[in-house]
Amino acid sequence: MTLLCRDCFHVADTDSQTCPACGSGRVVVHPSLRDLSVAHIDCDAFFAAIEKRDNPDLKDKPVIVGGGERGVVLTCCYIARLYGVRSAMPMFQALKLCPQAMVVKPIRNKYSEAAAIVRDKMEALTPLVQPVSIDEAYLDLSGTENVHRSLPAASLARLAAEIERDLQITVSIGLSSNKFLAKTASELDKPRGFAVIAPEEAEALLAPRPVGFLHGVGPKFAARLAQDGFETVGDIQQAELKALIGRYGETGMWLKQVAHGIDRRPVRTDEERKSVSAETTFRIDLSEPAALEDQLWKLCVKTADRAKAIGVVGSVITLKLKTADFKPLTRRVSLPEPTQIAQAIFRAARPLLEKETDGRTRYRLIGVGISELEDYRADASDLLDPLVAKRARAERASDAARAKFGKDAVITGRAARMADKDKS
Repeated sequence: MTLLCRDCFHVADTDSQTCPACGSGRVVVHPSLRDLSVAHIDCDAFFAAIEKRDNPDLKDKPVIVGGGERGVVLTCCYIARLYGVRSAMPMFQALKLCPQAMVVKPIRNKYSEAAAIVRDKMEALTPLVQPVSIDEAYLDLSGTENVHRSLPAASLARLAAEIERDLQITVSIGLSSNKFLAKTASELDKPRGFAVIAPEEAEALLAPRPVGFLHGVGPKFAARLAQDGFETVGDIQQAELKALIGRYGETGMWLKQVAHGIDRRPVRTDEERKSVSAETTFRIDLSEPAALEDQLWKLCVKTADRAKAIGVVGSVITLKLKTADFKPLTRRVSLPEPTQIAQAIFRAARPLLEKETDGRTRYRLIGVGISELEDYRADASDLLDPLVAKRARAERASDAARAKFGKDAVITGRAARMADKDKS
């Protein structure tokens, strides 16, 4: 066994559960500690931690960072999580669960400044840093042992200590051989944790977990898998790859791989796409709600086509408008499940547009987009709206027909009506 002390950073080959150099019990002990170099680092309850740092009166209180009563929870501290509060939860629901919570409005620039410092510290360890969001990133420390004169695991422990010392916030670290297992490890020991998963132990560790434990399997997809007889990751491990692909397409291939702890994605340093969108500027300013809605539909189709082409889905829908006097308006809504389906984007964006169209205000530009992107896995099903999956299947069948026979092979009633208008 190899031991790493998270307090003095001593490394030793021993089975002890305390550091032989300083006596600390805050140690990581694992037989593969010398061999692993891919990490996932996640700042613990980042926004809430910054607020507690800047206001000591909040230290021992449940803190929720988010909007007003009609808003949602951006993040919450671990005390609030004990009451069942979670990110993206409606604020009224969070306050029912934890009425004594202190609600703090977000101050974005403050979080961005702290995140930039954390990012700089990561890049001092390795050039291979792939940010996932403002408060988490993947790192590949392969080949850094000679530069830093320490194991990647020890360098990561020093990084966590530096962040805690300089910013007064904590991070959780997952260390493994690939991104999926590193992310999985970081979720095992929170907050202020350091967990290790070696590839050879991944199958046994994952097998008894529910399928929703797999990063990338949302609640609705987990429910669908359970209905199909896949309740645990072990069920997926035992399934035939051909059967999984036949039922779930490419997502079946992905499920089979991650169930066995396989992830061949490299840590990428190129800037990843943050959103997919489309917009248009009118030749003549528009004010009629129906005409603006028609334009919105066209842009939803364009946005969906672009998202499908690059294989991403988004869980935030953004409507962009610009008035005749160049005043910009931006409205957003979060979805319960990410999408790349034009119908779903339109159904989310249309109510946002309706609130801004009174027949009098003239607009010169409209746009729509999706953000909070992730890789497309499978179309979500919605127990509250069973037609969601049906509409998605119909749209994908239309896409296939257009790809084979031309863009006019399948056309919606709205599109046909708009084409007739353009001809007249």
